[in-house]
Amino acid sequence: MNVSYIAHVKGKVQGVFFRASSQQQAIEYGLSGYARNLADGEVEVLVCGEENDVNRMLEWLNHGPPQAKVEEVKTHKVAWQDHNHFSIS
Repeated sequence: MNVSYIAHVKGKVQGVFFRASSQQQAIEYGLSGYARNLADGEVEVLVCGEENDVNRMLEWLNHGPPQAKVEEVKTHKVAWQDHNHFSIS
């Protein structure tokens, strides 16, 4: 079943290749969506795809790339969004 989730990732997540690493992971898991920096220092990640793969990505967001220091991840399910790829903005 296809699902979409938005995650807000808090901690040292900007300036540490978090968005690019998220894109690489999403592509590896066959997901679409986006990762973008927010003004408050968080990164927002939308992940869309098969539920098992989305869950794997949400787990990965809890630690991110080696340079990141994730303090908190808040996720919520949203209506299905059909994206063709995973973008960084």
